[in-house]
Amino acid sequence: MRPLTLLKVENNILPKIELVQLKIRGNILPVVENGKKSNVQTAKYHNFASRLKSLMDKDDSPIKTVNQLKDAIEVTYEMARRYTLGVAKPREEKMQILAEKFNVDISYLDHGTGLDTNVSNPFPVAGRLVPVISWVQAGTWTSAEGVPAGTQFEEWLPPNPKCGKHGYGLEVVGESMLPDFRPHDKIYVNPDFQISDLKTGDLVIVACDGETEATFKKLIVESNGMYLEPLNPKWLEKIMELREGCKLVGKVVGLYRDV
Repeated sequence: MRPLTLLKVENNILPKIELVQLKIRGNILPVVENGKKSNVQTAKYHNFASRLKSLMDKDDSPIKTVNQLKDAIEVTYEMARRYTLGVAKPREEKMQILAEKFNVDISYLDHGTGLDTNVSNPFPVAGRLVPVISWVQAGTWTSAEGVPAGTQFEEWLPPNPKCGKHGYGLEVVGESMLPDFRPHDKIYVNPDFQISDLKTGDLVIVACDGETEATFKKLIVESNGMYLEPLNPKWLEKIMELREGCKLVGKVVGLYRDV
C-alpha cells in the first residue's frame, strides 16, 4: 500500500487571499459600515428625484415605472433609473416633455416652483391655444406668472407643445430678422427655459431696463459673455453685447405664417 502524500501549504497563502478579498471589496462591492450600505453615487439632484417620483406615484400618472419613463423621453433604462435616484437630471428638452406628460410647469419639475394658485390654466397643454401678446407685455412676462386670471387676448395661435405651459406668441415687427422672419409673422415663445442650456444660434426675446418693449434677436454665446445679432445682413447694428440691465425672457421655438 502506497503511503499518503501530504500537500505542502505555504505560510503566505492566507495573507494573499485576504489581500485579494479586500481589493474586490474596495473596487466592486459597496462598503458596509454599522449595517448601512454607503451610496456609491451621490444623489446630487435629490429634490428633483423626489418631485419626479411623487408625480409618478399619482393614481392618474401616465408614467408609473422606469420603463415607461425611458420610453416617454427616449433614453436608456439606466439613464431613466438615474433620474429617479437623483444621480442625474434631464436636459431642457427632456424636462419639457416630462412636464407636458405630467401636465405641470417645467419650473416645478426643475426647481419646485410654478404651482401658484393665482395662475389660470383653463386648457390642457396638448391642445392649448397660444395667446398672442404685445411686445410690451413680453418684457414682463415670466414663467412664474403664466397667464394671469381674467386676461383677455385678441388673437390666438394653434397649439405648439414646444411653447410649454406658459408660452405665448408675438407678432414680428420691423425688418431686423429678415429674411427668415417677416413683418406680421407670428413666433412662438417659451418663457420656461434655462439660460445655461442656451447656445449660439438660439433665437431669444430680450427685455432691457429703460425700454418699454422687448426685442427679438439671435444669441451668440462666447466665453466672455453673450451677444445679440440681427439676422438681416443689411441691418446697421450688427452685433450688440447683452449689456447689464438686459435679461433673456423667452426662447423662440416656432414660426406661424399666414399663407
